[in-house]
Formats: sequence, structure tokens, C-alpha cells
Amino acid sequence: MNKAILYLSASTMLFAGALLFSCGSTSNSKAAEVGSEAHLNSLQIGDYVVEIYEDKKGKLWFGTVGEGVARFDGKKLTYLTVDSGLVDNTVVAIVEDQLGNIWFGTHGGLSKYDGTGITNYTTKDGLCNDRVSQLLIDKSGTIWVGTWGKVCRFDGTLFTEFELPIPNIELLPYQSTMNWVTEITEDSKGNIWFGRDGYGACKWDGKSFTNFTKKDGLLSNNVQVIREDKQGNIWFGCRVTENDHPDADKRKGAGGLSRFDGKKFTQFPEIEGLSTNETYALHVDKAGNVWIGANKLGVYKYDGKGFTLYKETDRKDIVSVFGYGVQHLLKDSKGTLWIGLSGGLFRLDGEVIRNVTRGGPW
Repeated sequence: MNKAILYLSASTMLFAGALLFSCGSTSNSKAAEVGSEAHLNSLQIGDYVVEIYEDKKGKLWFGTVGEGVARFDGKKLTYLTVDSGLVDNTVVAIVEDQLGNIWFGTHGGLSKYDGTGITNYTTKDGLCNDRVSQLLIDKSGTIWVGTWGKVCRFDGTLFTEFELPIPNIELLPYQSTMNWVTEITEDSKGNIWFGRDGYGACKWDGKSFTNFTKKDGLLSNNVQVIREDKQGNIWFGCRVTENDHPDADKRKGAGGLSRFDGKKFTQFPEIEGLSTNETYALHVDKAGNVWIGANKLGVYKYDGKGFTLYKETDRKDIVSVFGYGVQHLLKDSKGTLWIGLSGGLFRLDGEVIRNVTRGGPW
């Protein structure tokens, strides 16, 4: 058990306090302390773990929906929340700058943590939208901020709006999330790629834009994630546009995985869960393997020759209750694959996707 959880939410503090207050004797108080600690260690890192990041010192950061960001330093787990100074408790993007500051994109603005204090930025400071969705620090040190509506760049002093092109596509009547910036990433050539939930993807080479949509080979214009592999191929994970249809019976369509080699797109209809499904998470590890989240199914590893599916889990409710929603993937410097799911934090342990609570196993 991890005994050094340094931050407790208000609700957890009330729970622990109630246990201690209700016990009259010393022995009962000690029993209550043990019971409350066991309860805390059994809690999930967060019900939805949507971002995983490893900093330069090897510390792991886990962004959650509603519970702030959790940090594991190899020994203990700590939390940063609004009580610690964060601008919001939904943390969806994490990056580290050249000075070692950790930046958090939240649904209430942008927060910078220097190891001691937190500085917040909102629209009052020039941020283009308070609902942040993506962060990138490019090779020049510029911070790119994607939001639910716009993109802006931050040079440390001023925010500057960066306008993205609108591709010539026909939107379905019920589409409303096309301005949600779902991805900002830089490839090995210095191109900046943007994903949007309805407008496909576009590449900016520093001078001009190139749009990529279903007409070019994407499975869906609802791009969720973009990654470059060791060979320079660009991989796209998309969700099913039709899942937004107001009629539940009509929520079927194309979505999943596409690969672009610079000339043509490749899709993978022969692989279960990669063509009529949703892919929110992609990760390329140091060995060059591409890890792919296949919602409702599990996690694939592509080694350049074939796909291996990992779906066995020690928590069956992930499939039955949460639908196996793979939110984020990261293999850390020690070789552990971490998986953020709708339902909690997991890691790949051999062939099993194992749940990691606040108490571990780490």
C-alpha cells in the first residue's frame, strides 16, 4: 500500500473525518485510520484518465476529468487541484517547457506549475478560449494552445490567435463540434499538424496549409489524434461522425485508423475495431511500435508486420459499464505502457491490462 498520498479531496477528507469522529476509543481510532487509508488506496486515480505525461525527471502525470492532475514520482502519489491553485480540475493536456515548468490545459484555462507555485492564464490574459483541449511546445519553444474554438500561440508574454483554414466539406445537419481542436503535434520535419472534430486534419509547413479529409483517405473527418512513426508515416485516429446522430439507430459509420505515407492513405478494414470504430489514442514507443486504442475492444500493438490485440483486463466493468474507452496511451522510460481509460488508470502487465488505483500496484 502507498501510505504517502499527500493530497486528499474535500469529499475524501470529510469521509475520513467522519470515520475518526465516530470512534470513541483509542483502538477504534487506530482501526478507523487504517480503514480510511485502505479506502483511499482503493480509489481510482480518476474516473476518467484522459492524459498521461512523463516529465524530464521521470515523474508521471495523469490528467483527469474533475479531479485535477495526479503525479507519481516513483514513491508517492500527489494531486494538484483548484485547491492547490489550478484554474480547473479537468486536466486534458500536459507539456513541459525548456525550463522544466509543467503546463496544464484545463477546461477553465491554462496553468503553469514551476514546482512551487501555479500561474493561471484565461481569456482575461489573452487566451483565445478558456476550454483548452491541446498543448504543444514546438522545437522553437513556442507554446501552441488548442481550444474548443480556436488556436493561439504564446511566447511567454502575449497570446496570438492562429487561424486555421476551413476545408470544403459538407457537414451533416447535427454536427456541432467541428471547431474543437483535438490535436496539435509537430513532425520530424517541423510541420505542425492540427486535428479537428469535423474538419479533418491540416498540416502547416510554416508558410501554407494542406488539408486532409475523407476525400483524401481519412476514415472520418472527426480526427481525434495524430502521431508520426519512426519511418515518417503519419497515423490518424478518428471517431465515427454518425455517433452524434440524434437517432440512436443511425449511429453507425466509418472511424478508426488511417496511415499516410506522404502520398497515399492506408486503412485497415481487415483488423477488427479499426475501421468502423473509434480511435482516440495513439502512441509510438522508442522501439517504433505503434500502440492503438480501439474503443470497446482493447489496445493494439503494431510492430511493422502485424497487429497484436490486448484486451484481457482485471476489471470486467471496463467493458460492460465504460465500453472500454481508451483515452490515452504512453510507454514510459522504464518500458511500462500506461493506459488512460474511461473508468480509471491501467497498465499493460504481460498480457493483462491491469487496473492501477491510488494505492497501486505501481
